[in-house]
Amino acid sequence: MILVVLENQRGKIHPFSIEAVAAGQKFANELGLELSILCMGENVDELKDQASNFKTNNLIIAKHDLITMYSADGYSKVLSDVIREHKPKFTLLGHSYMVRDFLPRVSGKLNMPFVSDIISVDFNNGNPLFSKQVFNAKLATNIQTSADNSLLSFQSAAFSSDDIEMGGADSTIDFNVELNEVDIKSTSEPEFQESSSGVDLSTAELIVSVGRGIESEDNLPIAESLAKSLGAEIASSRPVVDMGWLPPYRQVGSSGQVVSPKLYFSVGVSGAIQHVVGMKGSKNVIAINKDEDAPIFEIADYAVIGDLMEIVPKLTEALNSSS
Repeated sequence: MILVVLENQRGKIHPFSIEAVAAGQKFANELGLELSILCMGENVDELKDQASNFKTNNLIIAKHDLITMYSADGYSKVLSDVIREHKPKFTLLGHSYMVRDFLPRVSGKLNMPFVSDIISVDFNNGNPLFSKQVFNAKLATNIQTSADNSLLSFQSAAFSSDDIEMGGADSTIDFNVELNEVDIKSTSEPEFQESSSGVDLSTAELIVSVGRGIESEDNLPIAESLAKSLGAEIASSRPVVDMGWLPPYRQVGSSGQVVSPKLYFSVGVSGAIQHVVGMKGSKNVIAINKDEDAPIFEIADYAVIGDLMEIVPKLTEALNSSS
């Protein structure tokens, strides 16, 4: 069996979990195994309703009052119990903040290997080969596990939600959760937000990202006006954050957020590998840079070579006049 664990995000399935479903379906097809999707914890009924549209053999529901709010103790015990009973070969999750918090506990409880932050998988005659980044994303390494059962978490855009097969579940299983107050030894803070205003770049469909090519903090309104015209979120490369022009929660890259929007509009971003690993899953990339040799052009779908100080205001004006 392949088991995919869904995570709640404000009443909806977390985007990373949706990608994990696509991964689970791929694993099940490649390895000839059944697929089960686990809905547990916060907003479990909403997760069940949304997951009921995905093609899967089993939809497992784990419901209990003590996990209606997230706690690492509660979630790790329930998932450990589900794995003990159903014995999936691979348990798949998106590599979110919550998963980073509680899944190592599951690994410890079950003495089970945990391969985290996977960027791609190569199915080699039924033996999956996992690729992940090392040395601050400068290199990639391949990992295989010989264990009978393993825990896996996937970086955003390792799989695409566009590849999900719809069709519903063949059966629904109500898992008997055995959980007591003594099992919960810690309390969790409210759900992590990227900022006090609730900005979460990982869920943004449109992003305008600025780099050092913006030249000065005084020029940020140029990019912000473009973002407003597009209905997009503002993001940046690390140098912009390091210089204090934008707060850290706006940073995209290996030491920031990983995003996969429908459109990533790069403005004055050179495209260093540390930045690219955070946005390479974008569906479409438009890049403006006056350096024709900028690495960002290697992955851009549309490249504009020129002075962003001239191009962006004219583009914004055209967008505003057409709306």
